[in-house]
Amino acid sequence: MLDIGPNCKVELHFSLKLADTGELVDSTFEKKPAELVIGDGNLPAAFEAVIHGMKAGERKIEKIEPKDGFGQHNPSNVQRIPKDQFDPSVELSEGLVVSFQDKAKSELPGVVAAIDDSMVTVDFNHPLAGRDLEFEVEILSVAPAETH
Repeated sequence: MLDIGPNCKVELHFSLKLADTGELVDSTFEKKPAELVIGDGNLPAAFEAVIHGMKAGERKIEKIEPKDGFGQHNPSNVQRIPKDQFDPSVELSEGLVVSFQDKAKSELPGVVAAIDDSMVTVDFNHPLAGRDLEFEVEILSVAPAETH
């Protein structure tokens, strides 16, 4: 039976929860399994490290710290933006995801954190930044990746 390593095609179920509250962030256990090739960039390195060496039929739960997951919360990624810079047709509310473009014209999503009379505070950190995560994984199959 093949161990998970570089250039393996893996079919798996996973769930991601907030370690402190147990709140479910994402899961495939009730859906179609995820498929990926190790090293293709679809799974962050820390998550790949958890499944490295596992075999089909194995299940594991690991804690992922912020530095290995989605990074630490960076206060400089929280911006105060004048309210009049937002489209007046958009109903601003806390928790609303808004999208901006950076200098390179890449999409930059942010979450409205606070609103006052003239300013809107937008957090551009990943929503899971600074959070300890619980990663549960069940390996369904492992095969050599097809090379072209």
